[in-house]
Amino acid sequence: MNTPLTHFDRHGQAHMVDVGAKEATHRVARATGTIRMQPATFALVAGGTTKKGDVIGIARIAAIQGAKRTADLIPLCHPLALTKVAVDFALDEAAHAVHCTAQVETLGRTGVEMEALTAVQVGLLTVYDMCKAVDRGMVITEVRLLEKLGGKSGHWVASDPG
Repeated sequence: MNTPLTHFDRHGQAHMVDVGAKEATHRVARATGTIRMQPATFALVAGGTTKKGDVIGIARIAAIQGAKRTADLIPLCHPLALTKVAVDFALDEAAHAVHCTAQVETLGRTGVEMEALTAVQVGLLTVYDMCKAVDRGMVITEVRLLEKLGGKSGHWVASDPG
């Protein structure tokens, strides 16, 4: 079987990609995503007045933890020694939304795209968890990779950076 998907061997069996021969380089990935909510829910988040406390502060810690635990969640991801995880949240009053951006870095043999994407998802899921008592209709959307640096494929930037 010949496939461009690297997580399958020549027999079509799933495997963890062998990165042993790759050179360790500085690798960076940035990802983003959004959670949209009702105006009243947004007001609670922005004001820090939810019953569970500081939604954004807790979501930031959760996002960092998500990046660190990616290999435990995504079966074929390599466990990585991350050198940096930075998570930013932006409150968008006009859209009643919270935007999350994560930047993850390592010195290693494989990229950190999955760690950045996982950080964003876990951060946004934490916002959902903390606010679901007042708004079960929140929508997590537009989660995507913005940029990656390092490794053989070099520098990649999303064609529409949002």
